Amino acid sequence: MSEEYLLEMKNITKVFPGVKALDNTHFNLKKGEIHALMGENGAGKSTFIKVLTGVHQPDGGEIILEGKKITVTDPLVAARYGIAAIYQHLAAYPDLTVAENIFMGHEKLTSGIKWIKWGETNKEAKRLLESLGSDISPVENMGALSVAQQQLVEIAKALSQNMKILIMDEPTAALSRRESEDLYEIVRKLRDRGVSIILISHRFEDMNKLASRVTVFRDAKYIGTWNVGEISESELVKQMVGRSIDQFFPTKTAPIGREVLRVEKISRTGYFKDVSFTLHAGEILCLTGLVGAGRTEVVEAICGVTALTSGDIYIDGQKVQINSPYNAQELGLGLLPEDRQKDGLFLPWSIRSNISLPSLKRFVKKGLLDEAAEREEGIKYKDKLKIRAQSTDDILSSLSGGNQQKVVVSKLLASDSQILILDEPTKGIDVGSKAQIYEIMCDLTAQGYGILLISSELPEVVNMADRIVIMRGGRVSAEIRHEDATQENVLAAGLPN
Repeated sequence: MSEEYLLEMKNITKVFPGVKALDNTHFNLKKGEIHALMGENGAGKSTFIKVLTGVHQPDGGEIILEGKKITVTDPLVAARYGIAAIYQHLAAYPDLTVAENIFMGHEKLTSGIKWIKWGETNKEAKRLLESLGSDISPVENMGALSVAQQQLVEIAKALSQNMKILIMDEPTAALSRRESEDLYEIVRKLRDRGVSIILISHRFEDMNKLASRVTVFRDAKYIGTWNVGEISESELVKQMVGRSIDQFFPTKTAPIGREVLRVEKISRTGYFKDVSFTLHAGEILCLTGLVGAGRTEVVEAICGVTALTSGDIYIDGQKVQINSPYNAQELGLGLLPEDRQKDGLFLPWSIRSNISLPSLKRFVKKGLLDEAAEREEGIKYKDKLKIRAQSTDDILSSLSGGNQQKVVVSKLLASDSQILILDEPTKGIDVGSKAQIYEIMCDLTAQGYGILLISSELPEVVNMADRIVIMRGGRVSAEIRHEDATQENVLAAGLPN
């Protein structure tokens, strides 16, 4: 082993039935380094991390830590070696206190009869949190905290076990821009203390602001490692997807047609007030603004998830009353929710069962499900949206995030929705899948669909939208046409006065 590296993973191979998830992959990590690991969904990143943390046992290769070959048989062994992981979907105990979460599995106990030393536990939890610049109470229930605060608790938990290596999986996926900046500062402090960090992220911003090196996996193989300042984003994308994406955002050619949706001075007390805009067939209208501006609340009210206090909604020029999501669906409105796993999908179900669910009555005859017709419908959208799966009978949880997102879009199309409301459709998916989602959006507008896009990604906003409606503090602050839009003027219109 080179003395330069704290950790080396060589020729790591992992085979599941019918699938080689890792094929002779490599990775190394220096002490006090932030090293980004990037690649499309399905590239092998998650399996690689699970091998390092002992969740999976490799079928080949070796792990070398501080010059010695080690065997990591389970996560507890990984913790004893100083290896900790914080996953995108936090595995917290919401009904326990912050201190209980921090010391779960390594509680501070009395000798003899094992009682938890609550005073010492809470005091040490408070010290760990304060070292991260946090004033979270150790006796607060975990479930009462925001996602950003829960991440801080998970970092404190890792610190409590004297970690040497911290793995962070999509740490900013659910955070606002301000929360992301706060997290960046904490991660830099950890690095300066000598902690080595493996950063898994689809966001180039995370990599550029934190990492000194980046390693790319593609199709379960190691592709290469570069210094962050020595590889361009376009070249990095090429390495990740295996081809050059000459035009990441496709050229939209659909003509703008008739008005399909109009909202006039809609309000919901405490959330938004006097919001008005129109959407046309063939158009992508983007609703954007800072987190908390009221964007998601507006579309939830339009789709009947919540009730309006006042205002009117028109579809194809006709005033409508929308009292429930089912009512919205009958009127041709389809919502892709921001949290696809929580609100948009049944992960234990098959692909075809998820696609058919909103329009199930079409596949039921005399009280019995016509599985052949349902399967045919599933195959239709699997092919149309290029969903990567062996069969529409595959369980949805086995798909990558990008392919899960395509299933949600398929649900909307199968239910004959003509107005598609897409809330953060590319959140948490890889760069190749993002490009595919953009192509799908352009194809749909060419077929006459109207798309209301809610997005926080400024490049996505200015490149994909025909018009941009910016919200600030629950109100519309500006409307900008595509040809006049820049990231700077869109951001400025959303900032507080």
